[in-house]
Amino acid sequence: MKKDYTQLKEEFGKHLKKVRQGKKLPLRTVAINCDLDDSQISKIENGVWDVQLSTIFELAKGLGVEPKELLDFKI
Repeated sequence: MKKDYTQLKEEFGKHLKKVRQGKKLPLRTVAINCDLDDSQISKIENGVWDVQLSTIFELAKGLGVEPKELLDFKI
């Protein structure tokens, strides 16, 4: 189960980065919009940070997307 959870974090991070880059938003801009630290977002995108539900909602707000778009990825 641990391996699957690690894969889930990695795939979420890749998807988050893809959405951000698709909107042509620098990491710093998203961080400011979300009131999060850019290093925290970087760690999420790299699959090393355990993201909370509230953070997903903040990221969605900062990216200008619905939270469900961030959760629509395959593992």
